[in-house]
Amino acid sequence: MADKETPAVKMPDPVEFSQTMEKIAEQSQAVVSEFLARQTEEATSSALEKPQFDPLNIGAAFLEMTTRLMSDPMRVAQAQMDLWSSYMQLWQATTARFLGAEEAEPFVKPEKGDRRFKDAAWQENAVFDYIKQSYLLTARWMHATATSVEGLDDKSKQKIDFYTRQFIDAMAPSNFVLTNPEVLRTTLESGGENLLKGLQNLLHDLEQGKGQLKIRMTDKDAFTVGGNIATTEGKVVFRNDLIELIQYTPKTEEVARRPLLIVPPWINKYYILDLRPENSFIKWAVEQGQTVFVISWVNPDEKLAGKSFEDYMFEGPLAAMEAMEKATGEKELNMIGYCLGGTLTASTLAYMAAKGDDRVKSCTFFTTLVDFDQAGELSVFIDEEQLAALEAKMNKEGYLDGSAMATTFNMLRANDLIWSFVVNNYLLGKDPFPFDLLYWNGDSTRMPAAMHSFYLRKCYQENKLKDPGGIQLGGVDIDLAQIKTPVFILSTKEDHIAPWKATYAGTQLYSGPIKFVLSGSGHIAGVVNPPTKPKYGFWTYSRKVKDPDQWLAKATHNEGSWWPEWDKWVGKYAGGKVPARVPGDRELEPLADAPGTYVTVQTQA
Repeated sequence: MADKETPAVKMPDPVEFSQTMEKIAEQSQAVVSEFLARQTEEATSSALEKPQFDPLNIGAAFLEMTTRLMSDPMRVAQAQMDLWSSYMQLWQATTARFLGAEEAEPFVKPEKGDRRFKDAAWQENAVFDYIKQSYLLTARWMHATATSVEGLDDKSKQKIDFYTRQFIDAMAPSNFVLTNPEVLRTTLESGGENLLKGLQNLLHDLEQGKGQLKIRMTDKDAFTVGGNIATTEGKVVFRNDLIELIQYTPKTEEVARRPLLIVPPWINKYYILDLRPENSFIKWAVEQGQTVFVISWVNPDEKLAGKSFEDYMFEGPLAAMEAMEKATGEKELNMIGYCLGGTLTASTLAYMAAKGDDRVKSCTFFTTLVDFDQAGELSVFIDEEQLAALEAKMNKEGYLDGSAMATTFNMLRANDLIWSFVVNNYLLGKDPFPFDLLYWNGDSTRMPAAMHSFYLRKCYQENKLKDPGGIQLGGVDIDLAQIKTPVFILSTKEDHIAPWKATYAGTQLYSGPIKFVLSGSGHIAGVVNPPTKPKYGFWTYSRKVKDPDQWLAKATHNEGSWWPEWDKWVGKYAGGKVPARVPGDRELEPLADAPGTYVTVQTQA
């Protein structure tokens, strides 16, 4: 045959495979019995609770899609004919390959960057190549058919598109033992030990999630906050119910007169900007001569259920500014807001502008939404039915558990953040690899009920923040157009959480000088891209244009990290140089060493 088979890849011997699976069944029965015996009375009582039907409110959208589709039988027939025609072409090409014909180009190829089919057997073995192409063909047909139905509203279209892709991803042949060549090969070579170990991993994750599957993405024992991550030297100099304020120890003899306040999101913990020394933005900023302060948000419990978005402003950045003045003697400052922390920062600047408070001399926004009209696929989870169910749950518990948010974000990149780990952990029976970013990703936080309800309704559902007077904070009508502070907006090209074209809308809302920079990669990697090991470039264009596509067409691509570009920009607002300031050398006594105590509180053990 012209086709080159991978020597180690073969279809299993039926007798051998049957014996292997019988052995696994016997061993797994003992493992499962042990797992069930360890389940608590709490799990039993939870199972007796009335289940909520269609909690994601997708049934109505798919019912309407199906009804409209079936009302046009000719279209259905044509779609089926197109699918069968494609199948016939694929089968003809596969048959020719089996008969030894010269290898031709695949009928259908995976998208660039699709790592599900990286094993050589997907290309070199005719059987697995056919399985792969058949799946891709069916998946694309199914998605195109479901999303081409006319007459649906935009919300239903978005929901159908998203959940159709979720189903397609779940059905990939790479997710099953008999249709994944790497898993099949490993099963035969190990006598099925990989499946037994995978079952143990699965049961462990179910137990850790108290009945809900909580997939381990990394070796949690490999990292310690304050040990080998979040290690930049500093002190907690202020604390209230919602924040610990960390001031970092200077590494230069002179520093910028105006200190820098970083407002991270409270959906995850601040140390995404201080992972390891080699990729810590905080450490790097300190080394550039900044006096860096960062807010470390509390991981709230039911006692803080009533804390509002307004409370987060007063007890967060505004309280931090007052503390920074006591710590440095300096009233003026520069700011950075990241993601949700950026949304709060923009709201705070508008509040301050209305009050005539001009202490903030420059502000940087990392991947920040302030106009939620094109907020991306997170909007799939925001409608009245889902919000009502979510609020009922939050009102009962006082907060939204961090695992719920983590699952939502993981679904945005299901192949990378769900199914790749299903294959690695449960089918191949491997332990997850130590990875600092994924450790941080799993170190989730809770959301207070009052704050989160306000944020989801006023920002995501109603999109009121962009409207002058659309929301009120502290009795003040918030108007982003009143912000005349110089602004640096950093977005990332492949962002699934804050799509860059949506964040670009901020350039049309603020009234002061604006510099927009677009980094490569996504919501995290595009931000955490240090100059020492830059993986992604960035785009710049100095003129303000209304359309983001026009901006990108005119923009210049730059190699390397955007960090030095920002440092050059923020240097214009440094306010001169002063001798370095050490935590505790003025009015505020240190309360604890960095990274503090709030950051170590975990949602689940």
